[in-house]
Amino acid sequence: MRVKVCGMTQPEQVDQLATAGATFAGFIFYPKSPRYVFKHMTMTQIRKVNNINKVGVFVNASIEEVLHIVDECRLHMVQLHGDEPPKYCEKIADYVSVVKAFRLSDNDSVEWMIKPYMDVCDMFMFDTMGAGYGGTGKKFDWSVLKGSSIGKPFFLSGGIDPGDEEELKRFAQEPVAKALFAVDINSKFEVSPGVKDMDKVISFIDHMKG
Repeated sequence: MRVKVCGMTQPEQVDQLATAGATFAGFIFYPKSPRYVFKHMTMTQIRKVNNINKVGVFVNASIEEVLHIVDECRLHMVQLHGDEPPKYCEKIADYVSVVKAFRLSDNDSVEWMIKPYMDVCDMFMFDTMGAGYGGTGKKFDWSVLKGSSIGKPFFLSGGIDPGDEEELKRFAQEPVAKALFAVDINSKFEVSPGVKDMDKVISFIDHMKG
């Protein structure tokens, strides 16, 4: 199973990800995030990363800003984690692959939420509803996805822990998980915001690929 490690801020840890078997490195370009990458890495440093797929995470940024950073950092994919409307997503998707994130609570209708975005995004991400934007470090009830017809590849996110590997593998057997493209890990694998415990990351990836 593919793994995305999000909230990367340390160049040496980014270099380790591909060797560890991760498919994606996530860089957060949201200034209010404690994992805001430009506090730690320059555009040039991010641009030089060439051994892993780079995903830029944005929250309600202007289209011009997103496309500028995509170009300067040579991002492979953009993850939109704010209130971006379908027309906005479509304009970005004309230029680079787009993952639209949805923050779910227990009673949400997933199909209703994703319907306006079906034709304008490449993939979806399902995360946990919380105050503000970005990760909460908490899980949502993955069963809210069961019985849904997603119709697009999706990332599963939201408080995934070291030790969740077997539960994730069981979820991967569900019919809805035919569209499960990757799992997204972040805060539960950190020593401090943006600094990963690479032993935990490597162990998790080994388990998910084993």
